[in-house]
Amino acid sequence: MIKITLATSNPHKLEEINSINQNSDIVFEVIKGEFNPVENGKTFEENAAIKAKEAAKIVKNYCLADDSGLCVDSLEGRPGIYSSRYALTPKERIEKLLGEMRGLSFDDRSAHFTCSMVLVDMEGNILHTQTGRVFGFIDDKPKGKNGFGYDPVFYLSEFDKTMAELDEAEKNKISHRSNALRPMLKWIEETLLTP
Repeated sequence: MIKITLATSNPHKLEEINSINQNSDIVFEVIKGEFNPVENGKTFEENAAIKAKEAAKIVKNYCLADDSGLCVDSLEGRPGIYSSRYALTPKERIEKLLGEMRGLSFDDRSAHFTCSMVLVDMEGNILHTQTGRVFGFIDDKPKGKNGFGYDPVFYLSEFDKTMAELDEAEKNKISHRSNALRPMLKWIEETLLTP
């Protein structure tokens, strides 16, 4: 068994990661207390590395961090790495996004969620990185009560639903975090858990 600290104090992330990571010998725990490193990287991967390295300084353990966000093609990739800082509240972030996209046709509303994960050792050395994506479109109004962030406006053609209309099991099969986490878990099992 191996314990890995998630470089976050966000309980949503722990829940989502634990629901994907079932029946394994990897146990995740979050950092206790305030954890808010300065994310001044230029990419999702750089920001994830900053968080993982900062966490390792605090807990002296293997640490996994992710940085994720929404990239909209017609907005030149915005909000991107600034997704969580695009406006003050989740509701305001969605309103700002929809305002910027007002009048665009469905074909011009393509977007993807990206999640980059970085795993470091006790000294903060990067052991492995992984990126996952999920592709969709930005709907013209929020729908659904599940998920968080931009999920209510992220439309998935193959389901004819927004991410927020999917149940947790459906979301965890296709989400950007799942698409980064599953290969990361496989790497941990094969590299750190296999003698």
